[in-house]
Amino acid sequence: MAVDAARKRRARETARRLAQLYGDAECALHFDSPLELLVAVILSAQCTDVRVNIVTRDLFKRYRSAADYANAPIEELEEAVRTTGFYRNKAKNIQACCRKLVERYDGDVPQTLEELVDLDGVGRKTANVVLGTAFGIPSGVVVDTHVTRLSNRLGLTENTDAVRIEHDLAALLPKSEWINFSHRLIWHGRQICNARKPLCSECGLESICPKIGVKPAVSAKKTPTKSKLSTKKTPPKPSATKLTRTSSAGSRR
Repeated sequence: MAVDAARKRRARETARRLAQLYGDAECALHFDSPLELLVAVILSAQCTDVRVNIVTRDLFKRYRSAADYANAPIEELEEAVRTTGFYRNKAKNIQACCRKLVERYDGDVPQTLEELVDLDGVGRKTANVVLGTAFGIPSGVVVDTHVTRLSNRLGLTENTDAVRIEHDLAALLPKSEWINFSHRLIWHGRQICNARKPLCSECGLESICPKIGVKPAVSAKKTPTKSKLSTKKTPPKPSATKLTRTSSAGSRR
């Protein structure tokens, strides 16, 4: 199917503006090697990057190689990653993943999408993050919750499935933009285009964004008049003196 020309122009203008706004955006996870990034991304599932960085600060000092993870007592590894949530499953995946790295790749992280997604706990998103961020290989566009939300709001896709969104974005953008586009869009999602109350008036993409699914700002509700608040019958017409007092009281509201 042919790529919509208008959508393609919007995607490339979005990439251009994001580069101006977030030229130095990078992965928020802290790491010093491809293995550390791989472990950090596995831990980031259903967990904030801030929490993962707190956990990996000590984790990476204790386990320095794939063999260290592979040979660690599972209970010890579980305890080390407990606060990231779903810690038993994450510890199991990290250990099984690292055992395959030792057995198949001499402890190194492979550099192809096919090899990475065959590792325990590694899906397409994780593989794209590792390849793009650790090795500079544009294997695809990383699609997380921020990229999903913003790519729909910007009208760059109508899909909600991550793989389909990735394919849509890859078709709209040059391959040279795949890695940085995700980093920058994620930063924009965190800083400006949040889920509940996007800051459209402060957005550098506002003039090209169709705001799909964004609810218009709700204006302040008018204070009901006294007649609407009251359920009593209309009183007899007050005297001039009473009228003066009523008017004066109303002016103080």
